[in-house]
Amino acid sequence: MPPRRAQIFRFPETAFFRLLGAIYLIAFASLWPQIAGLIGANGIAPAAETLLAMRSDYGWPVYLEVPSLFWLAPKDLCLTALCALGCLAALLLIFGLFVRSSAFAAYILYLSLVSIGQPFTSFQWDALLLETGFLAIFAGSPLLSLAYRFLLFRLMFESGLVKLTSHDVNWRNLHALRYHFFTQPLPTPLAYYLQAAPDWVLDSGTLSVLLIELLVPFFLFFSSRHSRRAAVALLVLLQVLIALTGNYAFFNLLTVALCLWGLDDECYSRLKNWRLAFRPPAAFVNLPVAGVMTLSVLQIFDLQPSLFSSFEIVNPYGLFAVMTTSRVELIVEGSDDLSNWRAYSFRYKPGDVSRNLPFVAPYQPRLDWQMWFAALGSPPQNLWVRTLVYRLLLGQAEVLALLEPPPFGKLPHAIRVQAYSYTFTEPAERLHTGNIWRRTLLGTWLEPTSLASEKP
Repeated sequence: MPPRRAQIFRFPETAFFRLLGAIYLIAFASLWPQIAGLIGANGIAPAAETLLAMRSDYGWPVYLEVPSLFWLAPKDLCLTALCALGCLAALLLIFGLFVRSSAFAAYILYLSLVSIGQPFTSFQWDALLLETGFLAIFAGSPLLSLAYRFLLFRLMFESGLVKLTSHDVNWRNLHALRYHFFTQPLPTPLAYYLQAAPDWVLDSGTLSVLLIELLVPFFLFFSSRHSRRAAVALLVLLQVLIALTGNYAFFNLLTVALCLWGLDDECYSRLKNWRLAFRPPAAFVNLPVAGVMTLSVLQIFDLQPSLFSSFEIVNPYGLFAVMTTSRVELIVEGSDDLSNWRAYSFRYKPGDVSRNLPFVAPYQPRLDWQMWFAALGSPPQNLWVRTLVYRLLLGQAEVLALLEPPPFGKLPHAIRVQAYSYTFTEPAERLHTGNIWRRTLLGTWLEPTSLASEKP
């Protein structure tokens, strides 16, 4: 039997960095028009105020706790500049120019925004992009293919593991998908129809998700190319199905990009006529990549030193560890007389029961997403919602730009937040009424607030 050819990853490396540049471009360009309304001086969670208060309380160590170039000039113009420079670094990656320098710049710039963007930049794909982007700084390392495959392994295996270790009964009895499609933050049109599938189909889908996440990642390290092809195909299929049924920003695209590393040049032999600029191996960057891999192993066993947590070099993963079984939507309403209330309309999250479900990914409307998380808690656990209400009472243009035009000719006297239970209608009911959602009032989530009230 002829000896097996050595695994070479020149093609996946070059293709991956171009795709990573495109994902960085999506991330920065998506955040750019939202940044002022989210964390600008007149935004919902002003970053400058928070940072100055933290520096006053904690002194110089805060620069390590919140690593950001925003410290150099805590102004809205700096937020815009960080997004613009991030787009530039992403474009350089796309065109394969100054790859290591571009990857370093993109990582630092995105870290600068994620570090100060709470609660709107705490999503797992933000952490995944930073971890992926940090490894990209060491382009050319022969260890990079193994490091990225191990990152993909951790992402998928940990996502499956937390579903079992959470002791959530709906993962253990395979009922999770009976609730997922209508309770997820931003369902797509396909999610509506899958929700109506027979229970045995949904339960089979739940079992398939668990098997793919818990077993398939191990095949990424098999020597057999057929095994790795099958593993990559199943992982990509899972991401495509998730993307078709839910809007998860750039998460699915980034995961598919990581899947490129599951196959070596031999597996891409049919694409050999593509002309990509390969970089020669660079052994001098092996040491930092090996260091990151060591931290990755420690992270699996929850032994990672906290020193590195603020730089998001290695992160824990696990989407939907506990499946929500009901959907609560927060509806923001304004009134002039405290009797007649009109609802503000968010651009993408459910509100009007007859509005079509959107396809919005890879763009992420971060306020719409965070409203879903707020509905899982109480006002004291989500103080930023009170600030949102205050900005709306002021008619702050930066915040209003995050929503549809307000339903008032003038600013309302008071605003409240109502909680509703939302479920999908049956297809026959939708055909008759045109409604996608059926909703029931649960009560007042945030009592009426006016400008005469104390500033949040």
